[in-house]
Amino acid sequence: MRLLVFGASGKTGHEVLREALEHGHSVTAFVRDASRLAIRDSTIQVVEGDIRDPATVEAVVPAHDAVVCALGVGIPLKHDHDVIAGVRCIVHSMQAHHVRRLIYLSFIGVHESRASVGIVLRYIAPIPLRYEIADHEAKEALIRASNLEWTIVRPPKLTGGPRTGRYRSGETISTWKLVPMISRADVAHFIVRELAEPSYIKCAPRLLH
Repeated sequence: MRLLVFGASGKTGHEVLREALEHGHSVTAFVRDASRLAIRDSTIQVVEGDIRDPATVEAVVPAHDAVVCALGVGIPLKHDHDVIAGVRCIVHSMQAHHVRRLIYLSFIGVHESRASVGIVLRYIAPIPLRYEIADHEAKEALIRASNLEWTIVRPPKLTGGPRTGRYRSGETISTWKLVPMISRADVAHFIVRELAEPSYIKCAPRLLH
């Protein structure tokens, strides 16, 4: 599979690259600054660019089978209009060039799935994270309004732990752990598996231990 990863230099993006390479996929890493890309592999095509620039995004999207969007926030605890604009560019370019498969990394704390988690993510975290959550909801709305074959992945708090493969996925699963967590490596494992064996087309699965 020819896979394009936006946010490839971020912590979760790195794990997606590593998992995709392990499974033999051809990977393009779209980054703002190539020097921040920790994984060095001759098989990775690196493209530097600004996700807010429609021409740059549109130039890289064709010739790929699927896109993973693992863009992080530019300024923690603040609105990030640039990333929303970037997701709009990605969706528009994919539709224009008939690249249908998109996986977007969201957060279980968005309003639709917040009731499935414990008290911290349900009542406390939405206060400091209100802008980030609102941004995720805006980006999800852009994706849902498209004609793409999208999957919106909603993990809880991400950690740097190892890949275990021991997690649950589903649109109705829940947990009462005080602060549910999952490793970025396990999230990447789910994403790459979902690309190979799609089970959640036009769905928003949660990931929980």
